[in-house]
Amino acid sequence: MKIGLVTITFNSADVLPEFLDSVAKQTYQNFFLYVIDNASTDNTIQEFEFRKKQNYQLIPNKNNLGVAAGNNQGIKKALLEDCDFVLLINNDTVFEEKLLQKLVDAYHQYGSSIITPKMMYYESNNVIWYAGGFFDRKKAWLNYHRGQNEVDKGQFQENDIVEYAPTCCALIHRSVFDDVGLMDEKYFVYFDDTDFFYRFVKNGKHEARYFNDVQFYHKIGSLTKSRTKEDLFKYGDFFVKQMTCNQIYYLRKQKTLFAYLYILYFIFRVQIRFLLSGRYHRSWRTFILIQQSIIKGLRL
Repeated sequence: MKIGLVTITFNSADVLPEFLDSVAKQTYQNFFLYVIDNASTDNTIQEFEFRKKQNYQLIPNKNNLGVAAGNNQGIKKALLEDCDFVLLINNDTVFEEKLLQKLVDAYHQYGSSIITPKMMYYESNNVIWYAGGFFDRKKAWLNYHRGQNEVDKGQFQENDIVEYAPTCCALIHRSVFDDVGLMDEKYFVYFDDTDFFYRFVKNGKHEARYFNDVQFYHKIGSLTKSRTKEDLFKYGDFFVKQMTCNQIYYLRKQKTLFAYLYILYFIFRVQIRFLLSGRYHRSWRTFILIQQSIIKGLRL
C-alpha cells in the first residue's frame, strides 16, 4: 500500500533537517513525500534540495496559502498518483524509523480508516502532548487532547477508538476524503483539523484509532509563532488572530442554537481573559486585534 506523506513548510529551515532525516530512515519504503512550501524566505528550499530523494517532490507556492489549502494541494496530488493513504504530518516533528510500518500494521489489524500515534513533547520527551482526542459536546464540539501535559507512565496503552486527531500526524485512508471532503481552506491555520474531524464524526462511516506504541516527538509552536519572542508565556499576534477568528467560524458552521449561544459566551470570555489573563499583552493594539478577529470570524 502506497502512502503519500504531505507536509507544509513555511520558513522551516531550522526543523526540516531532523524531519527529513526521520523520513529517510523509514523501514516502510512504499511512500512518496510531498512538500508544499508556502513561499518560504529562509533556507527551507535549500535544506530540502540538499536532502531530496527520488520519491520526494517539492510543490512551491508563490504566496503563503495557509495550512488547509496547502494540505489540500498535497492530498489531491497524492490521490491523483494513486496513494492508498495520505499521511498528514508536521515537519516540526522527529519520529522513529518504524513509524510508517506501525501505522500501516495498525490499519491492517483494526481496519480503522484513520490511524494516529501517541505524540510527545520534543523538549520534554516523557510528557504527553496527545494520547487520543475527543470532542466535548458541552462546549459546542470543541476538541481536546487526552493526557496532555501528563508524564507518560503507560496510562494510555490501549489502542482505542478516538474522535479527533491533530493533523500533526494522521494516516488517512483515501476513502475518507471521498466521504468527508477535503480541508476547509477558509482556515488559514488552526481549527482546520478540528473542522475536518467534526465532519468525519458526523459522517459516521469511518472510525479513527489511536496507536500507543510509537516514538513521536513534536516541537510545539516552533512554526506558527504561537508565543512572542519577548515573552514565551504570552500569545503572539498571529496566534490571537487565527485562534479567535477560526473558533468563531467553526462554531458558526455547526448552525445550531447551542453553537450560536456559545459564540456569545466565547466573545465575552475573550474580553475577560484579555483583561485578567497574563497570556495576552494588555495593549490597545492587542485589544483592537481581538475585536477585528471576532468580526472576521462572524463574516467568514
